[in-house]
Amino acid sequence: MKCAICKNGETLPGHTTVTLTREESVIVFKHVPADICQNCGEEYTDDKTVNTLLSVANDSYAKGVVVDVRDYKAA
Repeated sequence: MKCAICKNGETLPGHTTVTLTREESVIVFKHVPADICQNCGEEYTDDKTVNTLLSVANDSYAKGVVVDVRDYKAA
């Protein structure tokens, strides 16, 4: 896919790290699948992946987790 940010690069499948914060909580997901622009480095994750990340993060927030670092696992 053509990058929506730089308009020059093409994206290729890869992995990234996503950090989510809410108030005092920080949740880091490593090895998240993403399409990454080979020109500017912009990262794109699909809706299913984003929904999985948000679901896990909301569970952690509800449990009062302050810091959580984990490898991404698809639902």
